[in-house]
Amino acid sequence: MPVRNRFAELHDEITAWRHDFHAHPELQFDVHRTAGIVAEKLRQFGCDEVIEGIGRTGVVGLIKGKPGDRCVGLRADMDALPILEATGLPYASTEPGKMHACGHDGHTSMLLGAAKYLAETRNFTGTVAVIFQPAEEGGGGGRVMCEDGMMDRFGVDEVYGMHNWPSLPLGEFIIKPGPFFAGTDEFTITVNGQGGHAAKPHLAIDPTVCAAAMVTTLQTIASRTVNPVEQIVVTVTSFVTASTAYNVIPPSVELRGTVRTLKEEVRDLAEERLGEIVDHTARAHGCRAELHYKRNYPVMANHATETEYAIAAAEKVSTCGDAPFIMGGEDFAYMLNERPGAYILMGNGPGADVHTPDYNFNDDAIPFGCSWFVEVAESRLAG
Repeated sequence: MPVRNRFAELHDEITAWRHDFHAHPELQFDVHRTAGIVAEKLRQFGCDEVIEGIGRTGVVGLIKGKPGDRCVGLRADMDALPILEATGLPYASTEPGKMHACGHDGHTSMLLGAAKYLAETRNFTGTVAVIFQPAEEGGGGGRVMCEDGMMDRFGVDEVYGMHNWPSLPLGEFIIKPGPFFAGTDEFTITVNGQGGHAAKPHLAIDPTVCAAAMVTTLQTIASRTVNPVEQIVVTVTSFVTASTAYNVIPPSVELRGTVRTLKEEVRDLAEERLGEIVDHTARAHGCRAELHYKRNYPVMANHATETEYAIAAAEKVSTCGDAPFIMGGEDFAYMLNERPGAYILMGNGPGADVHTPDYNFNDDAIPFGCSWFVEVAESRLAG
């Protein structure tokens, strides 16, 4: 179950790309440097077409093999996170407050390595579309690329993606058919009362007490509203008042949070119940409340047949096991809503978790990821 020998030869070169991307992180759609380097390298590799500006700053490279009508898409994300890096690495971020804390620098570099290999060998029938996406971290770049007509424009029949996974043994793969990553919703609640002196609470309408009751009651959505066998997370992440003084009852309080679900019917129920709790709790405390509920990334669900293809490719490279449900979000969901495909996790080995200041992508994972991308392309486009 080996990795491709060519990627052992290319390892140092791909690692150098990764370190350069890591040192120059860019956020959401503002990935002009990264996208420019990606496009330049794809042209150097001899891709038949390189198209920039898909989904604002996305890049698509087309590599043609033997004559054939089918096209398989391989996707990597390019953007970083607004985090101050604390790794102390020699190639650490040169942009204060920006960091590749999720490994997208590794994903981009691995797909570039796969593209170089596929352009050299062309051992497949049809077309491989290598898709480099901006704005996975909250910007919905996958949605924007799809809305830009990417799938129809390039005739993509199937699409596959991958993410590194800390704590999973290096180079091992895990995957799950069906719902895999959660739908991610966001809410903002503004509770309005009447401010006053802390020594005279009877003359005020205290929104802090009301908001505190909401925080507690919102937990009953998971514990008392949704069937216990279903997965749901309701988390209040911010509680901000209009006062910083010890002796002032504020006139308003703002709550922010997230709802994570794996089924649309659970998502609908959670949104409905959240609205009822906010309204009734506010009335019970003599306050007024405004709820803004935003549906963000949809549930990411792997297609059953394509999951089997992804597993078969992984088992040619390493081992592949069953993945748990992930309550984080992933905007590859938009691409899987447009075309059949699958998303797999690859072991990054021991180390800090993603989205933390100490995280670093493991360069030793590069040959595994490159090999998986190539195995998927060649197996799905076998002549």
